[in-house]
Amino acid sequence: MNRNKRARSSVDQAVVDDVGLRELGQLRTRNFALRRGASQVLVLSLDDIIPDLVLRFDIHKKLDKHRGCVNTVSFNEDGDILVSGSDDRRVILWDWDAGDVKLSFDSGHSNNVFQAKIMPYTDDRNIVTCAADGQVRHAQILERGGVRTKLLAKHQGRAHKLAIEPGSPHIFYTCGEDGLVQHFDLRTEAARELFTCRPIDDRRSYMRAVNLNAIAIDPRNPNLFAVAGSDEYTRLYDIRKYKWDGSTDFGQPADYFCPPKLIGDQQVGITGLAFSDQSELLVSYNDEFIYLFTRDMGLGPNPMPSSPLSTGSDANEIGTGDSSAASPSTTGAEDNVAPQVYKGHRNSMTVKGVGFFGPKCEYVVSGSDCGRIFIWKKKGGELIRVMEADKDVVNCIESHPHEAVLASSGIERDIKIWTPKAMERAILPTNIEQFKPKARGWMQMHHVFSPQDLMLQLFSLQRRRTNPERNGENSAAGRELVDLIFTVNANSDGSSDEGGD
Repeated sequence: MNRNKRARSSVDQAVVDDVGLRELGQLRTRNFALRRGASQVLVLSLDDIIPDLVLRFDIHKKLDKHRGCVNTVSFNEDGDILVSGSDDRRVILWDWDAGDVKLSFDSGHSNNVFQAKIMPYTDDRNIVTCAADGQVRHAQILERGGVRTKLLAKHQGRAHKLAIEPGSPHIFYTCGEDGLVQHFDLRTEAARELFTCRPIDDRRSYMRAVNLNAIAIDPRNPNLFAVAGSDEYTRLYDIRKYKWDGSTDFGQPADYFCPPKLIGDQQVGITGLAFSDQSELLVSYNDEFIYLFTRDMGLGPNPMPSSPLSTGSDANEIGTGDSSAASPSTTGAEDNVAPQVYKGHRNSMTVKGVGFFGPKCEYVVSGSDCGRIFIWKKKGGELIRVMEADKDVVNCIESHPHEAVLASSGIERDIKIWTPKAMERAILPTNIEQFKPKARGWMQMHHVFSPQDLMLQLFSLQRRRTNPERNGENSAAGRELVDLIFTVNANSDGSSDEGGD
């Protein structure tokens, strides 16, 4: 035991030495994680190294040039550039390590930029964006630093997310509140409308389409992509089943995913999706929890026995397992293995993302309405780190593609860069269950409204009022509901362009 203590003590000293070098500018951030790993490789396993890095996260830089909420942050393929988009309608490319702006330009959007990503293998000169105006745009950085932007397509409603085909400099997808999923090829700058996502039965007959908040592509099989939004299901599609001559209806998912307890719950929706490198699917629900699905947890292509959807063999064809085991029409959803759940954060106010962290996606990360970043162990769901990030809501957490670095943003106007630079390991607060959003009305946070915004918040408040485990919140939720209705009525004549995603 004494030998282990001495070994860990020497590791701690190595951490202190590296932090000192980093602060003196003699060790670049992108080398810090490698040095940290090398200093421990003889005495600690990888399972020990990564938790140590997580517990030492601290703010490395604050990137503060936007003039509105920062709704999107994303690293380029090499990881040396961070791109961000904001309510100010500008896109900024950062040297995040130095904290310097490399380029700032007008996106061409007429409303809040919700997502901006650099296309891989384009020398960081091609950027695609989507926004609250529903537009999908392509920005090209010219030789002398100028920028040319072009409108590629438009959604009827806000377009929250886009997904780039892994390793492709040309192909990406978008989804929007109109339920439409579009496929883009920058070689032709053509947009192809793949399908409009529809409710699967009559329970949500008030919805013409499922308002989509999130889209993600499986990195191990880029033919598969998932979408989710204003109902309880995540839908998985196989692009190989699309007939490019338009001769078939591609609207039928190959598989559905939903926690058994939420099937039929009309008061939930989904705000964020992410695939791990092992093809696990991470799903964040509004006013609920985060769930992790493995491929064998799918409900099959016909999640409801009474629905008119096909009961074909799509699930088998994409490797989702035996359809008799996957579909509740034959076994019942309760027979499926329950997904891993992650608890502690709050996701009610905005459209929050969710993601993985670690070289093998060992951790799950999310922002929260309380202004904190939450980090859980993927296996087992243990909450191991809570970090104070914003005064208000944290919406975006982006992991660096190669290093122990996180970028976060939210309602505030700056971006925080987190690196494992702290001298001491952080301790998880003992009163974590008491963490709640700060007392404020939801409408104070948002000035851009859509029917989806209103429905999500009404559902959220209704769940809090009817949940017997939250009796102490009922009166406050009731007052907030009244305030919400009156505020919407007061703002019905117009709205500002500011506000988070």
